[in-house]
Amino acid sequence: MKAIALFSGGLDSALAIKLIQDQNIEVEGVYIDVGFESNKNKIKDLQTLADELGIKLTILDTKEDYIKNILFNPVYGYGKNMNPCIDCHANMIRVAKEYMQKTDAKFIISGEVVGQRPMSQRLPAMNAVNKLANAEGLVLRPLSAKLLPPSVPEKEGWVDREKLLAISGRDRKIQLELAKQYGLEHFESPAGGCLLTDVNFSKRLKDFSKTLNLTPDEIDVLKVGRHFNIDGFKVIISRKAEENPVLKDYSGSLFKKMYTKGFPGPVGLIQYDAPEKIKKTAADMMVSYTREENGDIIIGDEIFKGVKKDKQEFAKYLI
Repeated sequence: MKAIALFSGGLDSALAIKLIQDQNIEVEGVYIDVGFESNKNKIKDLQTLADELGIKLTILDTKEDYIKNILFNPVYGYGKNMNPCIDCHANMIRVAKEYMQKTDAKFIISGEVVGQRPMSQRLPAMNAVNKLANAEGLVLRPLSAKLLPPSVPEKEGWVDREKLLAISGRDRKIQLELAKQYGLEHFESPAGGCLLTDVNFSKRLKDFSKTLNLTPDEIDVLKVGRHFNIDGFKVIISRKAEENPVLKDYSGSLFKKMYTKGFPGPVGLIQYDAPEKIKKTAADMMVSYTREENGDIIIGDEIFKGVKKDKQEFAKYLI
């Protein structure tokens, strides 16, 4: 018997796996990558926890489908920011169900806890997720199973319902005690996570989507740098050296790269179809974030003379 676990790397998903492993069921952890994770070391951290749990880890990249079909048109709307949590959870289950059918697994498990999150982990929301994913009965939530209707694996006797739990609410005392009992150490903190819940990232994403069609190539550049909107044209300039490789490695078609010529400075991106006037302003901005009074800026295959100006002059463009 095999189950597919929606594997976030957090404590709840790890405990859900342990509870099912205790019933002599093989578990494979699946991480659905939609691109908006804040942890730069996510895959490495997932693998560390998977090794601790003794499970196989599979990464399913769904960025393109997520952007196209869910992010900008969620059936159940957004949370406080650009987070379509109910639709996102349903998408994860739908993807996991498709994968489950390819791997001879029989059901899906999730670390969700009733009442833990205000939007996606209320009972009505969980029911909506199951319905939207067309997976009713196939999803078992071991941490709160006794508070929910029996799932298919419970009804079929694959899983003993009496060995599952009835946790609810945001208090994590029970989970932390279980972590000690199981000797779990490498789980992620519940803080952070999805950038779509972040007000500043959501503001960038909304501004971006007003004039440009987001692709997976642009997700990482939305996570770094200073973002400007100059008369409807996007300019991104790195804030620190460690952000430079992200912008240098950009391989999409929406932006041209900007570099300082012959002196240290940031790396930038400018909207591909920006007119000469916008490019000149961007060149001035690039120099303003260096120690130089003026200098040449390479934009695509052109060179512009940048003149250092007061950064406050450009603050009106900052998103």
